[in-house]
Amino acid sequence: MARADEDQFDRELEAHGVRVKDADAFKVRDDVFDEVTLLALYRLVHRKRLSAIGGAISTGKEANVYLAEAAGRDVAVKIYRIQTANFNTMSSYLVGDRRFASVRKTRKEVIFTWTRKEFANLKRAHDADLPVPEPFAFDRNILLLEFLGRDGRPFPRLKDDPPLDPAATYGRVIAFIRRLYREARLVHADLSEFNILVGDQEYVIDMGQSVTPDHPQALSFLMRDIRNVNRYFEGRCEVRPDVEVFSETTGIPLEAVLAARREQ
Repeated sequence: MARADEDQFDRELEAHGVRVKDADAFKVRDDVFDEVTLLALYRLVHRKRLSAIGGAISTGKEANVYLAEAAGRDVAVKIYRIQTANFNTMSSYLVGDRRFASVRKTRKEVIFTWTRKEFANLKRAHDADLPVPEPFAFDRNILLLEFLGRDGRPFPRLKDDPPLDPAATYGRVIAFIRRLYREARLVHADLSEFNILVGDQEYVIDMGQSVTPDHPQALSFLMRDIRNVNRYFEGRCEVRPDVEVFSETTGIPLEAVLAARREQ
């Protein structure tokens, strides 16, 4: 984006009541801040949920996350890109989730529902006192979250900051999987070293795809999460058999899990 275009964009944001914080760090992609997103930002500002937006914390295929300000504190703003988000993948996780069975299959509706779903999943996990970012608000394709970091810098991912005590970290991640299933009644469905942040403790992020245990694929997703975690920690510390963790988490007898595996 050329400098003149950036200046025009900054003015457009400010016209919607969104103050740009640290303009030099605020680099955007043309497919992020469309009219729908600008309207959602305006609505969040109008509701006094957001006062300023700054530089990108992370950029991905589905969404960008920005450091922002609300009521004098740092927050994170996650913006799903309407034009380039993976519509088919999102739809596949919504199918079978009874909480969102009525969603229409238009691109905007799927992405808006995905944002609402991530808010609902994070709230369930946070209400169960699990280490996830607290969700504050959502509007259309925008999710406003607790900022997990220090001095304006986000906590690193486990992928980029291997644990000093792998066995202890492994134990806490396995406990998170179990508590998420039993207390929050959720399966993360995409857990790996890419969405675990390392700060004063481990925090789990990115829960848009998470499903309730009655989802048709919930148990398959749970086993995949366990295997992903075991894959990362294997070689760093002793890991438990995936079927053992699965049985402990779900309450399904180990013998039944082993029998089902033999039949596959």
